[in-house]
Amino acid sequence: MNDDQNNQDNGRRNALKGLLGIPFAAGAVWGAIKHTQKQQLEKKNILNVLNIDAKRPDNTANLAGDPVRIGIIGFGIRGPQLLQALGKATTSWIDNMKKNNPDRLQAFLDQEDLNVKITGVCDLFDVRADEAVESFKDDGCKRYRHHEEMLASPDIDAVIIATPDHWHAPIAIKALQAGKHVYVEKPMTHNIAETYALRDAVRNAKNLVLQVGHQHRQTQSFITAQDIIDKRILGHVSLVTTNTNRNSDNGAWQYEIHEKANPQTVDWQQFLGSAPKIPYNAEHFFRWRKWWAYGSGLSGDLMSHDFDRINCVLKMGMPKSVVASGGIYTHHDGREVPDNFQVSMEYPDFSTGSSREAGLEKGMTFVYSATLGNQFSRQTLLMGHDGTMDLGNTLSVWADPNSTRFKEQIKNGIIDPNVPMYAYNPAADELDAVTSATSKYFADKGLLWTYVNGRRVDSTNLHLKEWLNAIRNGTPVSCGIDQGFEEAMSSHMGGISWKAGRRVEWDHATESIVALPGENLDEVLLRTNVGMYDKVIG
Repeated sequence: MNDDQNNQDNGRRNALKGLLGIPFAAGAVWGAIKHTQKQQLEKKNILNVLNIDAKRPDNTANLAGDPVRIGIIGFGIRGPQLLQALGKATTSWIDNMKKNNPDRLQAFLDQEDLNVKITGVCDLFDVRADEAVESFKDDGCKRYRHHEEMLASPDIDAVIIATPDHWHAPIAIKALQAGKHVYVEKPMTHNIAETYALRDAVRNAKNLVLQVGHQHRQTQSFITAQDIIDKRILGHVSLVTTNTNRNSDNGAWQYEIHEKANPQTVDWQQFLGSAPKIPYNAEHFFRWRKWWAYGSGLSGDLMSHDFDRINCVLKMGMPKSVVASGGIYTHHDGREVPDNFQVSMEYPDFSTGSSREAGLEKGMTFVYSATLGNQFSRQTLLMGHDGTMDLGNTLSVWADPNSTRFKEQIKNGIIDPNVPMYAYNPAADELDAVTSATSKYFADKGLLWTYVNGRRVDSTNLHLKEWLNAIRNGTPVSCGIDQGFEEAMSSHMGGISWKAGRRVEWDHATESIVALPGENLDEVLLRTNVGMYDKVIG
């Protein structure tokens, strides 16, 4: 056979193969379409069965009228951040954003006008106070040398307290007594006695609003998670695990010590307050979170966030008992507070409801695990008999292979326990379910931003807006004194357990932490290594 004949035969065979392949290809395409339609139908059926309401936070508020005149007390790190969420930024921050992060600046400029004026600042470091006065001079901002001077001023309607922890409650109590509304950062209090005192002050205050700074309560995924729990999709939740993972100097509270700080520019004696009376120490002033006299360690600083964000979903309230462990294993830098901290909280009578016979399931453990020596991201998980929820700025729900509620769907292959049966991303236009895509977990815990109608919004902006709406219109706040009481007392139980080296119990009848005979729990909680406070850093 010559080459021409060979080429002709090959051409005929190739043509025949092409003709034979046409119905096969069409069948394959049609099969793929049918498979996709089947998946979409199953997805729709599952979503209908679950009936989860992907709620949007209520963002409406009437902020009309004269501006609310706000005084900021504490203008270090968190103070400027809170004012940025109010739409008020320092001149230096704006200049820095223009050069280095114009997108962030634009997001700031696009924020809703909350109709406030910054009419006062109280900070114990002259450089910070002067910067605030200069930046907000158009609001008529005035410097107050002492918070009591600010609280006595008729030019202040409300105060934001962003001081070290040991000043939170004393200032908040005085503010309420002076007729000022209060926004106070977490933890709400530094010890047990002042937790009761602040609760009494709020209850005695007439028409005054206190909001605790847990802004994750504005995050859409957490609001949606509440609906998942209310509809008992997870079944009986017996274990919750939350985590902190950091591995940087800033994350370990090694904040910058300002070059202009000295005994002449810092009001050291006022800073100390109830703390041990020691000579000026710049490291204690700027890195105060590392010492019990001013801060609350991982228990009050970071666990308080995790406790409250689970409490806003489960509403589990105070634990029956708390056990804490850990130590200083990474940052041997003179600090008192542990950099590795583990807490187990027991709720023997708590239940989210069950798909099984009555009385079979009851009780839950809340676990918090923290390290400041590794930043590998770990999930926040709510683990129930029927399903597990991975909760962050997004959320996913997996059916458990041995679920009672979803037994038939799993048996029929409609639900695969190995992939999420429900996934929610507030940034997306629509819900997703029955997907093989890997669930993505955002480790920011809902503290930075959320979405409103598909647009990214600062969670703190919404939290402050809620507070201002309550001031103007008497609407409720999501993190008031009752939620703050539970956050503070649970944090204090963790601190006491770590220091005392024992299980700490809560008496629900008396609303008190159970002390051993002759034991003063506040002395245990606030116990310091006094020798550590003698080192002077100028």
